[in-house]
Amino acid sequence: MNKKELLQIKQDLEKQKKEIKERFLEFAESNPLGKDNYDVKFPQFGQTEDENADEVEDYSNMLPIKIGLEETLANIEVALKKIEEGNYGICENCGKEIPLKRLKVALAARLCLNCEKKIKE
Repeated sequence: MNKKELLQIKQDLEKQKKEIKERFLEFAESNPLGKDNYDVKFPQFGQTEDENADEVEDYSNMLPIKIGLEETLANIEVALKKIEEGNYGICENCGKEIPLKRLKVALAARLCLNCEKKIKE
């Protein structure tokens, strides 16, 4: 991968990071206890039993989204750190170079496709 491609990937990762943080603001608040850690806002629909049930349901539905976004954000941070350290695009399992085609699809990929398939089996 050349420097121009790496710079483009870094810019794309930074853009994804910004978009995820903006998405968090729609339904969560930053947790002061941890960097890139968010707490889902508990919705307030009203005081009736049905409204309270809806609040709990909405809150429960947002938790897996929050967890997924935090995981993606953490992977983006790892990828950005790897770029800075000069080892971005190397499979964490086998040590081989991850093809650029895969990295363009999954910017924060930490494994080559073969290793990822083996792990999922």
